[in-house]
Amino acid sequence: MTSAAAFDGLLDRFLLASGEFERILRSVRPGQWTLPTPCTDWDVRQLVNHMARGNLNHLLLLNGGHRTEFLRLRDTDALGDADALSAAPAAAYTASVRRLADAYGQSGALCRVLDYPLGPVTGRQALAVRTADSTVHTWDLATALGLDGTLHPALVSWLDEHLAAVYAGLPETPVDPGSTHRYFAAPQDRPGHSQQARLLHRMGRSPNPHRTPHGSPPGFTPRRGLAQ
Repeated sequence: MTSAAAFDGLLDRFLLASGEFERILRSVRPGQWTLPTPCTDWDVRQLVNHMARGNLNHLLLLNGGHRTEFLRLRDTDALGDADALSAAPAAAYTASVRRLADAYGQSGALCRVLDYPLGPVTGRQALAVRTADSTVHTWDLATALGLDGTLHPALVSWLDEHLAAVYAGLPETPVDPGSTHRYFAAPQDRPGHSQQARLLHRMGRSPNPHRTPHGSPPGFTPRRGLAQ
């Protein structure tokens, strides 16, 4: 299939990936916000904040914002007033998804050129990257909580086939063998045989119940988080 096929139905895929993340997010119990995740820089709350803030930062770029502001805001709280999660993290996350989806639903939004931190991209490619990020971080969150990390098969199949097209032209990607891995974790261990295992391997994840660090949820080897 052509690279153009990677972007067919993209907004629907983003909403599907976001809905899958929200489904797991609604399972978080009060005592679980400080649990470690496969993204070793973040606990559960920080991972959820990354997802809500990431949506808001992409909205910023779509509205003409600059990469410097994106990077400045990247690790700030998106939880409530100054805090995009506040007392209702799932609601705050869902609101960030809806705002971004509504913006991408506007005429011409997918064709705009955004000042993305890894280089200029169209809105279409930025949304594809956001969808990939949302999909993989769903596994991260489920793993941190000790839940079933099976990802939606349609998203896994799409990414397994089109991962190179999603990141095409960017100087740092999870599919570049010459990557510095500054933004994307390096693959380790051997890839599994399933589509999902292969995808997780390419994205620097290593589900391995035989190598569980002390204090970590069962079934993962820690990796850094993604840049988006």
